[in-house]
Order: sequence, then C-alpha cells, then structure tokens
Amino acid sequence: MSPFAGLDLTSEQFFEGALTRIEHLMVVLGFGVTVTFLALWGWRVALGFAVGAAIAYLNFFWLKRMVAAVADRVTQSGHSESGTGVIIRFLLRYTLMGLAACAILSVSPASLKGLFAGIFLPVAAIACEAAYQAYAALAKGV
Repeated sequence: MSPFAGLDLTSEQFFEGALTRIEHLMVVLGFGVTVTFLALWGWRVALGFAVGAAIAYLNFFWLKRMVAAVADRVTQSGHSESGTGVIIRFLLRYTLMGLAACAILSVSPASLKGLFAGIFLPVAAIACEAAYQAYAALAKGV
C-alpha cells in the first residue's frame, strides 16, 4: 500500500503546504550542510555557509512577504502594504547580501565560497520539494 494512497494531489492543501515544506527543508539542509562543511573544510567555510544560509532564509521569508503584499495590493483586499515599503525591503535584501559578502571576504576568502554556497540553499530545498511532489505523483499513479 502506497503512503500516498489517500492523498489527493489536486487538492490545494497539498500544494499550499509546499512553502512550509521548503522552509523546513531549508532549515534541515542548512544545519546538515553546515556540520558537513565543518567536518570537511573547517570552521571558516562552515561559518561562511551558515551566514549565506541565514541570508538565503531571510531573503526567502522577505520575498514571500513581498509577493503576498503585492498580491494583496493588486486585489485591494484587506490590509494593503505601501509600495515604498516593498521596494525598500527589496533593495535591503541585496544590500544585506553585499555587506555580508564584503565582511566575509575581509575575514577569509575561503569563507566567501561557503557564503555563495549558502545563498543557493533555497534552490536545493526547492529541488527536494520538486522531487517529493514527483514521487508523490508517481506513487499515486497520476
């Protein structure tokens, strides 16, 4: 019996859970890869990755809020966010990444490689979610 036997793959609930699963995967992958980098390449690369992963998680969180704010503004329903606030947060995200890269580079060039790897953490989490959804669809026989 498949673990996905009772799962309705067309339900909105399954797909709405994707963002939550991606956020959880980012945390799990972030800790796991940080420990792995610590064991393989030392604390500098691991610290760079941890900082990059934290920036990526914060970036993902802010991006999710910005999309919700823009969607709310377009539909004009409920609480609407100011356009200036959305743009400021958009610019702040990239400023934060640039400042972190400069700070990490001044400490250790090896840490910069870890920082760049950490910034790609959402890509790995989204790939894991895509694999999960593909497996669920294949197990369900859709």
